[in-house]
Amino acid sequence: MYYIKISKILIFVKMILLIVFLTLTVSIVIIGSNEYFKVINAPKYNPEIMQLNYEIMGSGEKTFVFIHGLTGSKNYWKKELETISKTHQVLLVDLLGFGDSPKPNCNYSLNIQLEALERIINKESFNNGKVIIVGHSMGAIISMALLEKNPYWFKTGVFISTPVYKNADEFKKIMSKNSFVDRISTGKFSKYLCMIHPVFMSSVFKPDNLTNEVYEDAKKHNWQSYYYSLTEVVLKTDLNSLANTIKEKEVLFIHGKQDKIAPLKNALQLSKVFTKAKFISSKEGDHQFFLKETNFVWQTIKNHSFSEKNQKLTFNEN
Repeated sequence: MYYIKISKILIFVKMILLIVFLTLTVSIVIIGSNEYFKVINAPKYNPEIMQLNYEIMGSGEKTFVFIHGLTGSKNYWKKELETISKTHQVLLVDLLGFGDSPKPNCNYSLNIQLEALERIINKESFNNGKVIIVGHSMGAIISMALLEKNPYWFKTGVFISTPVYKNADEFKKIMSKNSFVDRISTGKFSKYLCMIHPVFMSSVFKPDNLTNEVYEDAKKHNWQSYYYSLTEVVLKTDLNSLANTIKEKEVLFIHGKQDKIAPLKNALQLSKVFTKAKFISSKEGDHQFFLKETNFVWQTIKNHSFSEKNQKLTFNEN
């Protein structure tokens, strides 16, 4: 009699587990399908009517344009922003496909991102040759590309946590050593996992180096803007070619020695292409260098200068 009761309990537990599994599976399929078709049915990119979401803050003759990284938003830069905005005018932009900017059905190539940014920069006159353009991670790549395409718009480029890889294989090898979230979000199934990102982007999976506000904004992308930005911008852009074209420009690299996503040695090697470059590193900084050491980054950006007209690369460590 005892064994019969145990058997019935086990059957009941298995049925409950099966029901839970089927419910989760159906829910994931429904959410994934909804995300897929929402993207596929979105309108094609039309630069005439699809303007990026942006914000201008502060005042002063000195001006900055800030470009966020993959899954970021203009709000990424708002931590202690008054450090800069009290004395400088700043343009904060949501890249196409991220934050509150439009999310059209397109391939999110580097050229499309540049075109969308150029329209805002032109419209708001952040193109007078005195502007400092600042980018983080993927935003550093886009900033360098903007500097290369429009060298007379900007005085200086500041590149934070610049992701430089020899090829896609090196990127995969680097990411395979990182956290579970990093591995699945950059692996071969990342496109499909991203379709169900509303399921797993809960507080449980929030990386320690992201603030709650930044993590909430990271949920606003879709699988297309994420996957194609990663493949088309981060992995396919020839940074050495860009750097060689603008190697006479004054540039500043800021990088953390604990960065496990964008290796410091690769960024340092890229900086050596420039004839007038500064490379500032921190022993404690990781890939979210700015969020972790905000004041250090702001002060570095505000205070950097080149003592000689033809200054060669200098390396400073915090």
